[in-house]
Amino acid sequence: MQLITTAAVLSALLVHSSTAADDTDFITAAPHAGSATSDLYPPPSTSVDSALFPPEEEVGFPGPTPTGVEPAAIQTAAVYPYNRGPTNQFPLVAPQPHGQSETSDKFDITKYWGNLSPWYSLSSVDYGLPDTSPLAPPGCSVTQVHLLYRHGARYPTSGAAPAQFAEKIANATKKGLQVKDDLAFLADWTYKLGGELLSPFGRSQEFLLGIQHRQLYGHLLNNFTEAGTIPVFRTESQDRMVKTTENFAAGFFGVPEYLDQVSIEILVEAPGVNNSGAPYYVCDNAGIASRGDIGSSVASKFAQNAFNATLARLNSQVSGIEFTPNDVVAMLQLCSYETNALGYSAFCGLFSQEDFLNYEYYYDLAFYYNNGPGSPVSAAQGKGYLQEFVARFTGEYPEAWSALNQTFDNSSTYFPLNQSIYADATHEVVVLDTLTAFNLTALFKGPPLNPKENRKENSFSSSKTVPFATHFTAQVLECSTYQPTKQIRFILNDAVIPVADSYPGCPADPHGLCAFDNVVSVLKDRIDEIDFDHDCFGDYSAEAGVDYNGRAPKKS
Repeated sequence: MQLITTAAVLSALLVHSSTAADDTDFITAAPHAGSATSDLYPPPSTSVDSALFPPEEEVGFPGPTPTGVEPAAIQTAAVYPYNRGPTNQFPLVAPQPHGQSETSDKFDITKYWGNLSPWYSLSSVDYGLPDTSPLAPPGCSVTQVHLLYRHGARYPTSGAAPAQFAEKIANATKKGLQVKDDLAFLADWTYKLGGELLSPFGRSQEFLLGIQHRQLYGHLLNNFTEAGTIPVFRTESQDRMVKTTENFAAGFFGVPEYLDQVSIEILVEAPGVNNSGAPYYVCDNAGIASRGDIGSSVASKFAQNAFNATLARLNSQVSGIEFTPNDVVAMLQLCSYETNALGYSAFCGLFSQEDFLNYEYYYDLAFYYNNGPGSPVSAAQGKGYLQEFVARFTGEYPEAWSALNQTFDNSSTYFPLNQSIYADATHEVVVLDTLTAFNLTALFKGPPLNPKENRKENSFSSSKTVPFATHFTAQVLECSTYQPTKQIRFILNDAVIPVADSYPGCPADPHGLCAFDNVVSVLKDRIDEIDFDHDCFGDYSAEAGVDYNGRAPKKS
């Protein structure tokens, strides 16, 4: 197998409105004008005379600037600062499902958008650890933290379902589309979303994530001060990935301090390039329907009958167009994307609580069978990050990197092994691949997801596991009350994930801790178990309804 190992590095050395309608009359939709890309800010001709706006160091008069000690809230806080979701922060107008009024019991639809949900704090209780939090347990201190996080909220993929739906509405409008009741807003609705880039809310998510981690783990910067070095944070070359890391760094270090307090390494994300942050580009079976793409077809089949009642209601309110199950999914996605990007979406009110539960399950199926234990390639795709984590844990480059960019991962400049803080930005699919490679089975406890209906028998939830700005953390701790004293544990969006059931030699522990050396040994065995070449390039067939533990079946 020939893998391209070229990567580009940037070491900048921190450096609508809703239209009221009569209950019975149709409204004729007006022709749609403009698109999301027609109004650019700032205008292309804009220029700034920087001489008129000198930087801080030229203006002077900074006032007193004494600094305090680095925060260490992970050690000192009495209560962990859980993020309970967007309430009172985002969105600007809290969306309500169809049939729910402002005064009724609240069903927070933003927590049922799958990978389009904003992240919120999970509870360790949900995974069987009722008496712990991310705070350092009594007698323990955090000595190293490893962070793998997803980019923040973004605009839809270019040309995806939301844009296709908008084109369908625009074409129907030209032919005399009529709408009424719940769909009256479509009379003057236009598509306002960009493509691929971080939304303003997405930028804020990463900035706030950076602030949170500085408050929790700022004390670990003292190690860099003592060594006379600065951290290397990594990301991929897509614009939203670069902006994700820059916003995280700005929150962590400050503006403009991040320009010279961290080195940002940008790895090329493109077909054929071997990069742990985008492993699907070097895993041929990833896009094959009977192998790595099982989830996409299973989710699509589920959606064909999941929204029948709502589909009939919506089709009764239009003339000149007929909506399909795929259109329903597109409208649900528009609810998510418009709320994340614009602060409000009229599409949200079209759908019931049951619709949003089915919308969530649609994504659960897709991710469980594409990137979770129901996928035959997910562990192989997560193997790269697993190897990198273990290398950083042990401070040693492995003898062979089977799934990694060796050019950069064997370099102390681009892949240092002695940092007390690591932060890598990637995509949600890679986060889930990595969790599967780590064999964190508590996240997927129960039988494989039923392809036809949500039987609520499995603990997996895509909105909890792979939302916008999701983050997976490994804490290395020194614990005077444990033997051996060096311990480690794993945390996902503030929930401590137990490993006793899946890691031999790890006893049940109320704080999710296990001896560091034992965990490293288990993870090395997992690395050896994952056959990257077979899973990504082998000839085999897989199907939904099976827990493969992320591994391809061996051909008989």
